[in-house]
Amino acid sequence: MSVKSDIEIARAAQLQPIWTIADRLGIPETAIHPYGRFVGKVDLDHIASLKDRPDGKLILVTAMTPTPAGEGKTTTTVGLGDGLNRIGKKAFVCLREPSLGPCFGMKGGAAGGGYAQVVPMENINLHFTGDFHAIGSAHNLLAALLDNHVYWGNDLGVDVRRIVLRRVMDMNDRSLRQINSSLGGVANGFPREDGFDITVASEVMAIFCLSRSMAELEERLGKMVVAYTRDRTPVTAADIKAPGPMAVLLRDALAPNLVQTLEGNPAFVHGGPFANIAHGCNTVMATRAALKMADYVVTEAGFGADLGAEKFFDIKCRKAGLKPDAAVVVATIRALKMHGGVAKGDLGKPNPAAVSKGLANLGRHLRNVAQFGVPAVVGINRFITDTDEEMELVRKYCAEFGVEAFVCTHWADGSAGTEAIAHKVAELADGGSSQFRTLYPDDMGLWEKTRTIARSIYGADDIIADKKVRDQFTQLQDGGYGSFPICVAKTQYSFSTDPNLKGAPSNHVVPIREVRLAGGAEFLVVICGEIMTMPGLPRVPAANSICIDESGQIAGLF
Repeated sequence: MSVKSDIEIARAAQLQPIWTIADRLGIPETAIHPYGRFVGKVDLDHIASLKDRPDGKLILVTAMTPTPAGEGKTTTTVGLGDGLNRIGKKAFVCLREPSLGPCFGMKGGAAGGGYAQVVPMENINLHFTGDFHAIGSAHNLLAALLDNHVYWGNDLGVDVRRIVLRRVMDMNDRSLRQINSSLGGVANGFPREDGFDITVASEVMAIFCLSRSMAELEERLGKMVVAYTRDRTPVTAADIKAPGPMAVLLRDALAPNLVQTLEGNPAFVHGGPFANIAHGCNTVMATRAALKMADYVVTEAGFGADLGAEKFFDIKCRKAGLKPDAAVVVATIRALKMHGGVAKGDLGKPNPAAVSKGLANLGRHLRNVAQFGVPAVVGINRFITDTDEEMELVRKYCAEFGVEAFVCTHWADGSAGTEAIAHKVAELADGGSSQFRTLYPDDMGLWEKTRTIARSIYGADDIIADKKVRDQFTQLQDGGYGSFPICVAKTQYSFSTDPNLKGAPSNHVVPIREVRLAGGAEFLVVICGEIMTMPGLPRVPAANSICIDESGQIAGLF
């Protein structure tokens, strides 16, 4: 019997009209702005009316260090949400929106998989409600207004050599990382070096995801530092009168997107910063709204716990006043084998010795989550090639940390495959044992915050940077930004900055290449190693297999 693909499963699902999902949440039809029959935005006024309701329990799903074998973190998030509903809990799933970059690059779609998906999958992966387009347009409007200000006299004295705002687009295009703009003569402005980032790395995306109201969104946009004068005075978006029109472009986007899982349970899919180059969490707006409408909210943070979870705790929770009640660390036997030295082509073969060796990676993630005072469980996302012996090794290893590990079969079985872990997560969340704390205090110096992350989370001996970068830290510290948290941009494939260094490397150093101030998002982006804020396409991009088939349906997306 052939196994159905994710897209075949999604197309076969009997979706409920979005008004039915909304009605179960107590959302009146007048507060839903529909995008077709199965997607709707929840009105911001309705969300504001929920402010006096008590909050539900917040559960984070994170993972061990990702590998090309795939870990299934989004799938597990959806499966756990369905599992909690299956055992009689009122649960809500909160996810990020997929970026077109990885959809057409190397990752494919990002709406879960198998029988643990959010739907309509094709809509979610392709354009969805246009939020990313709004964010990109708002960002590029700011860039156009800045260049226009310089063109028409430059009353603010912007030093064109010190323009720090780059343009964005939601596609992987390495040729746009560094460009020369405004060529072609005086009518086109003043030639200068420029560049593009992917939209998910935009500070506008970060601001969008951290804002709790339209007023806060506009205020944060105004604080974006876009350039400096010759005497190094910051020039902000507010100085060039950009926040108003930017907020207009973002008004509709700020309302959370309501969809459903394959089992008809509610999910918000809203916002989408990457965790390797940005802060990797869905919007505060969606998370806080879900907490008012459900007893349990299951959300994910991108990539491994060293990136997504750390930023979720140290940036999102710090800024939004959130206090997570439990965490799930996703692991796979395949990924453990790869961290144990097995090549991708051999991952389907039983290899308990490699699993044992790779467990060091999972162990470090468990220690890292424990540093934040949040109780955790491990979800083993089972593949058909996994053996009982290999999974028993994981259970015994996790028990040494006082952590239970559960085999999860949600990809094949939906919520039936997550019942056991759902019971445990609810028990942890309800038990009140979480003693959430951030990794470092606000008043710690910027350099020392970065060093603390490297030592405590990555297992590094220290951080290093050239004098220019160290001077930037000093200038930002002295310039009034010392209370900001740190957002590290580094490879997701290793605790180090070398993507080929698997397992749990120690005694390495973390080289800092660049520092970027996110004045509106209120964090410092520290770019390490060779990580790029504009990814490139692989040798064989996923786009090569995506097309419209003879029946008029999309093929090859996932």
